[in-house]
Amino acid sequence: MTAMTPCLDRSGFLPRLSSHHLSRARLTEPLLTSTARVKLLCAPAGSGKSALLAECLLRAPSRCRVHWLPLSGVVSSAADFRHRLAEALGLASSGETELLSNLARLQTPTWLFLDDYCRLPNPELDSLLDRMLAIGSPMLTWWLGTRRRPQCNWPRLLLDDELYECESASLAFTSGEVEQLLRPWVPDQANKVASRVIQRTGGWCAGVRIALLQKCDWSRQDTPQGRADTLLDYLEHELFSSLTPELSEAWRVLAHLPRFNARLCDHLFGAGEGAQYLRTLQALGCFIEPWRDSTDWLQVFTPFTQLLRDEQWPAGRSWHRRACQWFCAEQDWKSAFEQALLAEEYEVAVSLLQHFSFEHLFEEQTVVLLLRLHEQQGEELMLGSPQLIGLITAASLFAGRFEQAGACIEQLSRFVPQPSAILQRQLIARWQAQQGWLLHLQGRMEGSRAHFLDALKDLGPELWTVRVMCLSGLTQQALLRGELEVAQAMNREALCLARAQGSLVFEGLLELDHAQLLEQRGALQRAEDLLANVHAMFTRQQRDAEPLLGRLALQRGRLNLSLGRDAQASELFESGLRICLRNHDKRVLYGFLGLAQLAANQRDYDLAFAHLRDAERLMQQRQSPDTVYRGVLLQVSSHFWLQQGRPELACEALSRVLRHYLGQARQAPPATLLLIARIEYLLVLAQVYLHRSEAPLNILARLLDQSKRSAQLTLEVELLFARAEVAWLNSDLVSANEFLRSGLNLVERCGLRQALRELQLRQPDLLSALGMTEPNIEGVAYTGGNNPLSQREVEVLKLIALGNSNQQIAEQLFISLHTVKTHARRIHGKLGVERRTHAVAQARLLGLLA
Repeated sequence: MTAMTPCLDRSGFLPRLSSHHLSRARLTEPLLTSTARVKLLCAPAGSGKSALLAECLLRAPSRCRVHWLPLSGVVSSAADFRHRLAEALGLASSGETELLSNLARLQTPTWLFLDDYCRLPNPELDSLLDRMLAIGSPMLTWWLGTRRRPQCNWPRLLLDDELYECESASLAFTSGEVEQLLRPWVPDQANKVASRVIQRTGGWCAGVRIALLQKCDWSRQDTPQGRADTLLDYLEHELFSSLTPELSEAWRVLAHLPRFNARLCDHLFGAGEGAQYLRTLQALGCFIEPWRDSTDWLQVFTPFTQLLRDEQWPAGRSWHRRACQWFCAEQDWKSAFEQALLAEEYEVAVSLLQHFSFEHLFEEQTVVLLLRLHEQQGEELMLGSPQLIGLITAASLFAGRFEQAGACIEQLSRFVPQPSAILQRQLIARWQAQQGWLLHLQGRMEGSRAHFLDALKDLGPELWTVRVMCLSGLTQQALLRGELEVAQAMNREALCLARAQGSLVFEGLLELDHAQLLEQRGALQRAEDLLANVHAMFTRQQRDAEPLLGRLALQRGRLNLSLGRDAQASELFESGLRICLRNHDKRVLYGFLGLAQLAANQRDYDLAFAHLRDAERLMQQRQSPDTVYRGVLLQVSSHFWLQQGRPELACEALSRVLRHYLGQARQAPPATLLLIARIEYLLVLAQVYLHRSEAPLNILARLLDQSKRSAQLTLEVELLFARAEVAWLNSDLVSANEFLRSGLNLVERCGLRQALRELQLRQPDLLSALGMTEPNIEGVAYTGGNNPLSQREVEVLKLIALGNSNQQIAEQLFISLHTVKTHARRIHGKLGVERRTHAVAQARLLGLLA
């Protein structure tokens, strides 16, 4: 509720906005410019309805009479409501006939604000409101803020173009708006803090306000108790106080479930009764929203679920047990497994794992749940069969827990001998495949490769998933050796096998390998298109494969970074980082690295190194071995040090990392194919800066020859720029010019903008000193003059043209639904149209979608 204060230029008391109020033109302007005579804001508590209405009231035209009725959500009779309304309007009689007649005969423009309309169902009052809204007076505009949708004839108003409804989701703060609020407190970290506040609050206005009251404690990874207490108090007064005890308990139960529907509610709370509870809670605006845009499944607003699940809940086990029973009957094994864990029914949880396959690991939180069960129960429950061992091993490798994975693999010896020679060979092949992946991720290529090849000889058709993973491992090793043709052959064989089995998850995993192959060949745009199509394929089929989508986002982020598209790269890195954090994926490291590189591109090295420290801290907390992250962190740090003019730090770090890899004959981690080659050429640069290098051009020539023989264009352009830099520093301008020109030609051909940018960050004067300019690689579809649309707006418009909904566009581009709507609104404004179809037609006419 907004505070009330006397108004000097208008009679009576009117609302006063908070000193922290942020004016949001994206909400107020459409409301104020709409000609509809009924403006409806229906949203849960704390959504900012009152503040938005108050801001609109304070901007009413001077000739307009305004009346503000703070109804406080209380239940009142129709007579009481008529009396308050008549009093506000200055009418002598509150009889319905006289009141309606006066409203119909108004001669002065009048805005009537009903703030926090009755929260509980009230047919008598709703019927009266409906009769009042039916009055078609052009002088009267209704502004209605409510938590529940009154039973009025909204379809008629909508069809007559007399209703403007502000969508509940649009009331949430955007990241940019939170950043504006935070800038006075944390000007240097407003963007980073705003991102975390949005993650924890979903942009819910009251939640953001509580964050500000706690002096931005929500910017930290931990959750201060004060914030939790404030939220709980808020819920107690604003939600539970208006619910019956039965509804309060039902809401708490639902808040502890990841998703629910009417049928599950019937099972939990009683046939017929449970579904009615759910409908009532929805009608009362109790923060129940669709689960992932589903038409059947629902969830409680995520910030509340996170809060309540941390509370002590003695009755929780029995509710989770009943939910487990229902999910088992529905054969939703992953959800049943999760509920069994929450009910502490560990034997049941283990028995459910017989229904799991490797593909289940790429469903949201499956890895986290498996690791939790292993930690809680240990070997006596988890290692009862080779299949269970395989699941735990795969989960451990996924999370980067190599020591735990090795211990699990050793347990396979308990199942030797098998009843037949065939089964014996299959078990050994399974062991070899798992051992091969462990060695592969530890950087021990030779031993790993031998295990993969031996396993492939004995893997039967029923173990096709293990065969695919062996082929994927061999593909990655071929990429690491620079044998791109071998990698392509392995990848093609694995893809054919996955498609023959109809496995979308495995196909997505293998396309990640395929994209790495394309990236090495310099076909970055093809790789990006490939992964965007994979993401769209999962979105269309509504497959739950969140961990895979996280990896797709991170790899697409790297591709967009290389192509010089920093804005798109930032969105993808942020999205991938969030997903990988939730699912304990070791590749979360590359989200931090990507954000660090983006910060360095802006010469914000404090932020860049902060991202690297966050990465190192997280990997240590999750007990990942140094081999997963240490080398690449030092390589990226050295890159920044060279840009800062601190070659001594880079030289020391790079020398140490190179000794580790070459001295122990270790391969680089699979996600950083060019790590060792980059360490070598950066070390040469650092030594040249320090005047310690002997024949640096010869070393770079050797590396360049290797990259050319392997057709690794991505590495080739970096080495050409490094040779140009060394030659220029040694005053060999002819060679510098030759190498630079060759590198720029590759940049223009392949779009490798990031390589050029890193050269300019190290040597800002190099291009101008050699009389060269940057190549033009910004390809746009529009050729008829200046394109009025940004690159992102063109991407959104293309997806609109393909018939995608706003939600589908948000998912494909890894942006919020509100951001999509903002882009669409700007597209309409720039093209001078009002409808999506008109925008597409106009864009085609102008050649924007060519």
